[in-house]
Amino acid sequence: MTDFLPKEVREGLEAARKRDLMRKSRLRVHTDDEIFPILRFWETGFALDAENAPHLRGLVDVFDGSRHLYQCLIVASEEEDGQMIYDFKRSTLALDKAPLDFERAENAPIALLGQ
Repeated sequence: MTDFLPKEVREGLEAARKRDLMRKSRLRVHTDDEIFPILRFWETGFALDAENAPHLRGLVDVFDGSRHLYQCLIVASEEEDGQMIYDFKRSTLALDKAPLDFERAENAPIALLGQ
């Protein structure tokens, strides 16, 4: 069907599709000083708009709005349909506190009161 559409109409439809994907997704990739909206996200990677995204490589953070979700080690793998595909080498859930290095008893006191 798209073979019969003029080039300008096809480009307009593609731009509208990208704009719709960016509007729907709250996910963002944060590098050192730049932020890129994620168009698609799956278990082993994500996709960014190829026009705006560089060939990212290394450690990045994935946010949902202002909530930090993952810290990921990524590599750019390929470009397809105007999207740059990135694969995870490592993806770690971001925690809001440091993990404990000991077992906390279920009935342990929350705090100790002095005299």
